[in-house]
Amino acid sequence: MNIKRIFCDMDGTLLNSKGQVSESNATLIREAAIPITLVSARAPMEMKDAINALQLNGIQVAFNGGLIYRIGDNNQIIPIHTQIIKKNTVNQLLKGIRQHFPQVSLSYYDLNNWYCDKIDEGIRYEHSLTQQTPTFIHNEEQFLEGQINTFKIMMITFDEANMIELEKYLQSMDLPEITIQRSGKAYLEITHTLAKKSKGIAYILRKDELVREETAAFGDGHNDLPMLEMVGYPIVMDNAFDDIKEIAYQITKSNDEDGVGYGIQKFLKGAL
Repeated sequence: MNIKRIFCDMDGTLLNSKGQVSESNATLIREAAIPITLVSARAPMEMKDAINALQLNGIQVAFNGGLIYRIGDNNQIIPIHTQIIKKNTVNQLLKGIRQHFPQVSLSYYDLNNWYCDKIDEGIRYEHSLTQQTPTFIHNEEQFLEGQINTFKIMMITFDEANMIELEKYLQSMDLPEITIQRSGKAYLEITHTLAKKSKGIAYILRKDELVREETAAFGDGHNDLPMLEMVGYPIVMDNAFDDIKEIAYQITKSNDEDGVGYGIQKFLKGAL
């Protein structure tokens, strides 16, 4: 086995339940000395700590593939490919969600900011994981207009029945431009339909002239499926959904047990 590139999800995969890369996990990953690309639903600002912990300097993938980018010399984000949601679609979605599901935590992202108009349980929870501070828009009407370059709309609810109804409602809007995906049990995220983790992977495969058998990926959620299906060795976390485990080459330890570092060393390097 000669793995030349690993693609790795963040939440529920690389990051533990505290939203961090543990030092022991980072050490196992760095010692493997295999190039890694983070492929995440997160915004670049929320990926920076993990990039620094793993000492990564190559191309990264954010917003489920809506942004392919690299970090410049002064830590600026240099976009390589972008796929935003049209502003009128963003406006339609925000107004519909707020009208029919006012209890759901609602926020959205452009390239450099995370926007909200209420500090609720969901916003506090996300802040505890990412340590990011949202840009607060005091006027609800202005907030619901959205931004001209919105990459992602994020909804958080800890009520599973509410989550199911919300997902049904969004599907009923029949907007072909968007993709609606669960990211963990409490998150529902909307990106452009062309924003797929597989797009970021395809770009890197072409750029580095890699074949499928030279690649591996780690993931846990449904939004990881396009990524896992593109690589030669899909490795799935022990904490993943059962249907995601069905497509795994191997199942590694959970995200709270350094599952990525363990999986790289055991299944890709044969060192454990």
